[in-house]
Amino acid sequence: MTHPMMDSTSRTPAKTLAGLAATALAAAAVVAAVTGPASAASGLGQLAAAQGRYFGTALANNHLGESAYATVADREFNSVTPENEMKWDATEPSRGSFTYTGGDAIVSHAQGHGQSVRGHTLVWHSQLPSWVSNGGFNAATLTSVMQNHISNVAGHYKGKLYAWDVVNEAFNDDGTRRQSVFQTTIGDSYIATAFQAARAADPTAKLYYNDYNIEGINSKSTAVYNMVKAFKQQGVPIDGVGLQTHLILGQVPSDLQANLQRFADLGVDVALTEVDVRMQTPADSGKLATQSANYAALTKACLNVTRCVGITVWGVTDKYSWVPDVFAGYGAPLLFDNSFNAKPAYTGVSGALGGGTSSPSPSASPTASPSPSASPTSSPNPGRSCSATYQKVNEWNNGFQAEVTVTNTGSSSIGGWTVTWAFPNGQKITQLWNGTLSQSGANVTVRNVSYNGTVAPNGSTTFGFTADWSGGNGTPSSVTCAAS
Repeated sequence: MTHPMMDSTSRTPAKTLAGLAATALAAAAVVAAVTGPASAASGLGQLAAAQGRYFGTALANNHLGESAYATVADREFNSVTPENEMKWDATEPSRGSFTYTGGDAIVSHAQGHGQSVRGHTLVWHSQLPSWVSNGGFNAATLTSVMQNHISNVAGHYKGKLYAWDVVNEAFNDDGTRRQSVFQTTIGDSYIATAFQAARAADPTAKLYYNDYNIEGINSKSTAVYNMVKAFKQQGVPIDGVGLQTHLILGQVPSDLQANLQRFADLGVDVALTEVDVRMQTPADSGKLATQSANYAALTKACLNVTRCVGITVWGVTDKYSWVPDVFAGYGAPLLFDNSFNAKPAYTGVSGALGGGTSSPSPSASPTASPSPSASPTSSPNPGRSCSATYQKVNEWNNGFQAEVTVTNTGSSSIGGWTVTWAFPNGQKITQLWNGTLSQSGANVTVRNVSYNGTVAPNGSTTFGFTADWSGGNGTPSSVTCAAS
């Protein structure tokens, strides 16, 4: 069954929230490590990529300077979600005044480590500046304010993010609409309006509705289901539903998979977007074993639904989890303990993803990506082959976004790939994700990163990029792939 949640579930508490300390959160227990030799295969992102999924984490910019935090985040996860840096109070603290420092830092870090980014979140009743929540706007003005916010923020990150949580937590547990300032001032239509504005601002980002307590089939999830169904019928641009999955130990809904599937059957992607499994502290071996089984179960539920595209845990380490500050007596909800040691829950996820049962050392460095200056593989492993398909997905004045799909065309798994092409009009790549880039003039070489080099026979993986063009934007005449 699901659990009662507070309104603040969708974040690590921000400095602006009353009663929450500005310093790092302290988890209530230090959990014993389950350590073993580190290897490239131990990264959860890489294991998930082999299953056609991502495995991500919420990332806090103010902790990236901590070596152990950055090491685990970069080694284990191939997707990140900014915890607070893209919310309304962080991006538009006063009307018409936008700031992107924190969000830009997260995006830059992710791009440097081959990680995709989920934007979080454009419209939410919480962490909302008082000029919005107490502005006294009429419906037309608040609609304009909301549209302007979305246009600016999503527009700023256009082409850089995999997805956006467009609207967050708009329903009560009984299935009625939450009486937020948007609901009471604009009415039911504000959600559709927000999605339409997001699509206009960034046509290529996947657009999600995100909420908690919708993991099982209940009044709240059914209300969201009915909204999504209506949006699909009405042509409102919605691409996915995010189930936050903040759970209590031992309470993974038995109908989680069935619920994921019913949303997927509407023609949208689904994802577990803010996963943690909290327990009463102190932790003990029995609780840790149950937590491991819970994580394994929710991972398998996602893998069993074709359109469940990925899982994001809400934080890198118990040390900085939001849980102890919000739920008194609870904590230890994540995969790594206060000292960044992997917990039994880590092996539960790893096993569910098809990996081994050993855990990485907390001091293990991220697997190094191939050097951008290294020469392309000159002699692919015999019997292993791959192909690459280039597709332009969006274009604007002097810029465009493209995606390349790498497919294993051989009879055995490949352990790495290198894609090369020459631009016909001198286009220059400005940002690339899910690969390591080397460009010299018109000639481009992209190699896999640590988590997406292994591709099963007939399997595929993708990387994407944005680039500048001037005078012409022709498609490369030949895109080649070498497997290793």
